[in-house]
Amino acid sequence: MSSFAEAYTWINFRFLLEGLWVTVEVSLVSIILSFIIGSALGIVRYIRAPFISTIVGIIIDLIRNLPLLLLLFFTYFGLPKVGIRMDPLAAAISAMTVFESAMIAEIIRSGIQAVDTGQMEGARACGLTYWQALRVVVLPQALRKMIPPLVSQFISLIKDTSLATIIVLPELLYRAQIIYGQNTRYMIPMFVALAVMYFVVCYALSLVAARLEKTAG
Repeated sequence: MSSFAEAYTWINFRFLLEGLWVTVEVSLVSIILSFIIGSALGIVRYIRAPFISTIVGIIIDLIRNLPLLLLLFFTYFGLPKVGIRMDPLAAAISAMTVFESAMIAEIIRSGIQAVDTGQMEGARACGLTYWQALRVVVLPQALRKMIPPLVSQFISLIKDTSLATIIVLPELLYRAQIIYGQNTRYMIPMFVALAVMYFVVCYALSLVAARLEKTAG
């Protein structure tokens, strides 16, 4: 137990909190960007626009079947070969946004498709245009169905930020590795601290989502 007491000094704890902030920052920015981009891509796939929807579908399927770690490597180590250089923070956000946008696009598309087609037909019969019916009638109903899978995907994104340690992003896991790298007796205490911090962030998000789902219902 002495190793726990020694590991949890204020200096180490503050060092971990700084890493947690980087994790939250990357997650929050990636969630916002991927939701915006993924929603647009999902709608494009849903409306089945000639040629465009097909191309978007191919790109989404390609990205969804690639490992996130590969995208991180490509963004940080590959893009500089063609003159595009990013620091670890920008590279992590870019890779995760691309990956999550593809995942969210499928959630959006399937969520819209889950709404009964009679809703669109009824809205059109009332005089609304296709886009008005989609925005005012279909999307609000679809969003309620999307909340659970979206939250699940966002929680996965938060946990996946730990992969960015491979490109030396100073996030939570990277900083924990530095601490127990200086003293291997701190390894278990650091793993416990990581588990608690990830749980708190992910559980807080699930509570917010549950509240939103209850309000939307």
